[in-house]
Amino acid sequence: MAAPDRTVLRLLAAEPAVMLAAGRALLLQVAHPKVAQGVADHSDLRNRPLDRLFGTLDFLIIVAFGTEEEAERMGVAIRRMHERITGPGYSGNDPDLQVWVNATLIDAALYVYEDVLRSPSGDLAADYIDQARYVADVLGCPPGAQPADITAFRAYMDGMTASLEVTATGREVMRAVLWSRKLRWLGPALWLNRFITTGLLPERFRAQYGLPWSDRKDRVLWFLLRTGAFCYRLVPGRLRRAGVPLMLWASRRRIGRRARKYAAQRPTAA
Repeated sequence: MAAPDRTVLRLLAAEPAVMLAAGRALLLQVAHPKVAQGVADHSDLRNRPLDRLFGTLDFLIIVAFGTEEEAERMGVAIRRMHERITGPGYSGNDPDLQVWVNATLIDAALYVYEDVLRSPSGDLAADYIDQARYVADVLGCPPGAQPADITAFRAYMDGMTASLEVTATGREVMRAVLWSRKLRWLGPALWLNRFITTGLLPERFRAQYGLPWSDRKDRVLWFLLRTGAFCYRLVPGRLRRAGVPLMLWASRRRIGRRARKYAAQRPTAA
């Protein structure tokens, strides 16, 4: 089987700016009632708020920049973990939920690339959507379950964002993320993250989450984003993306540490 083409997937994943929309992606994910319930039931966001962020980040880095063997091992490990994530009406290995979570990550990256950075490397959306399906493929998402092309993807996102309703559980998860008590020492950074995340959310979800916004805040946000994007684009692409080897090294190290911790906690055979 031919190796998947990850050229454009890697190009966008290597842009540090795409992390601006990490909060947008997460809040879109938990706008789905089943995802929100699964996170609330099985994720210790309140006490370990960075675990989910680093877990997701490590997975995406390995899938984008690691070897195929590493991506497959990571997929197997996450599928096993998802087998334990079950509850009333939801399952961690539900293909519909896998498609939605991956779609929010694709949407977030393209939102920053197209709307904030103004496509510094040209129009890559169609190729990115095609290649980013590999992320859900690694998790065992059935062939054909994901939108087949850019037109189908846009229609899927429009349909989902128009139909989803944020639940009380989703709002609890949102508060645990945006107002984390464990990260109070990061006060200014948390405030900035709330400001950017709220501003980048679709208006419909801002209202459902109960996040206040205004035209003035919107003007301030987009002035900052446009100014920052102008300066960002002055930096050569190779220099902007030069941190990939360090990110890959750090992810491999965290994954290895978690694997050793898990192995040490497993009961030994009699």
